[in-house]
Amino acid sequence: MSKDIEKTISDLRKTFYSGKTKTYDFRRAQLNGLLQFVTENERQILDILSKENRKPKFESCISEISHMKTEINEALTNLKSWMQPTKPRKHISYILDKVEIHSQPYGVVLIIGPWNYPFDLVISPLIGAIAAGNCAVVKPSEITPACAKFLEDTLPNYIDSSCYVVYNGGVAETTKLLEQKFDYIFYTGSTAVGKIIYKAAAKHLTPTTLELGGKSPVYLDDSADVELAAARIMWGKCWNSGQSCVEPDYLLCSEYMKDKFVKAAKKKIQEWYGEKMKQNADFCRIINQNHFKRLTKLLEGSTIVLGGHTDPADLYIEPTIVANVKTTDPIMEEEIFGPILPIITVETPEAAIEFINNREKPLALYVFSTSKIEQNKFLDGTYSGGICINDVLMHYSCSALPFGGVGASGIGTYHGVYSFDTFSHKRAALIKSLDRFGEFTQSVRYPPYTENKLKIINLVTMNIPGMDFVMSNATLPLLLVIFALLYFMYFKF
Repeated sequence: MSKDIEKTISDLRKTFYSGKTKTYDFRRAQLNGLLQFVTENERQILDILSKENRKPKFESCISEISHMKTEINEALTNLKSWMQPTKPRKHISYILDKVEIHSQPYGVVLIIGPWNYPFDLVISPLIGAIAAGNCAVVKPSEITPACAKFLEDTLPNYIDSSCYVVYNGGVAETTKLLEQKFDYIFYTGSTAVGKIIYKAAAKHLTPTTLELGGKSPVYLDDSADVELAAARIMWGKCWNSGQSCVEPDYLLCSEYMKDKFVKAAKKKIQEWYGEKMKQNADFCRIINQNHFKRLTKLLEGSTIVLGGHTDPADLYIEPTIVANVKTTDPIMEEEIFGPILPIITVETPEAAIEFINNREKPLALYVFSTSKIEQNKFLDGTYSGGICINDVLMHYSCSALPFGGVGASGIGTYHGVYSFDTFSHKRAALIKSLDRFGEFTQSVRYPPYTENKLKIINLVTMNIPGMDFVMSNATLPLLLVIFALLYFMYFKF
């Protein structure tokens, strides 16, 4: 495509204001186009992910192909109902009027995707942007150039290129993009870059969703089933070689549980990958040399109790557990984003909660416990984008739940209806009644101002529990009686 981004955005804005993207039929057709793109190109997508990201086919099918299809089909199923105005319960002051909330598209939106799930984390927000009726510029990650090139070349064959544009490039092109005025920006990536995106958005007061990351902790309670916990926690660490924004970053547990966990984790790793793990195709590789060097540097001087083998030529880092970790160690100062799990010992749930709350709010929090009391302590006493009890990662794929961070781990949510809501401005609409009785009830606000009029207004605007429900379900004759009583109570105001 042309690198004249100013003209591209100008053309997209003209298309948006033509109303082309706003109809139900158009939105549905574009969503069907996205579904066709995923379905017809499934093999090519899997091949690209295998070559560029070294992902096992199984992981790519679930985390990319299946998730994209699920999100698109949910949008297609619910689009008509999502587009309908909602009618909130209204105060008795507006009982004769229509009170509605209309979901309006923002306009021209920018979607910046990451490298770790280079198809799903571009398509997933695009589903919401299309469903909500926007035009969009999509910027895939330059770290996965084959994925980005495939999106640029292929996606326009399935959705309207006058409304949706794939814009490729590196840091310079992204910087140029961020100088433009968009109506909404959706970014997935690191907290450091998220701050740059947010600063650029502030120049135009552009609303922004930031899907970031951070250090998502796991608490392993003494009551937990350690075999099950080890399987699920290590699965989360090994999935995509730990290169997920919701990967379990570090483990908090008692000294009593630490040795049990390491033993159970070792058993699971051997069971899954065998003696020659490096030759096992079910384990992903690190994305590039820069990330490999960053991760191996974090291991320097560490007490490794499981794994630790690396191969820079193959970008291979074995699933690794590190013990005797101090809070000041480098591994605890940044998001790991790799198959390395530090263990920090805490002797009580309260100590774990204090440890978590003394740090930035994480994107995800994981708790393994069979005690409802201990589970509730973390549900009520901690703060995170999401929380998952007795599992890891799985809340991400539940479209009934909003997904997103809080504080340093992100701003805003998406998935399912929450994607539609993210890319929609909730426009308030009040349609006033013009009939004579309606005007009679409204005339109390007109001059001359009197004490009796003020009494009526104060009475009507009182928040009486249950009165809104009664008034919302009242018939017109009942309303006439109520207002007539008010009228005569204060004798013509």
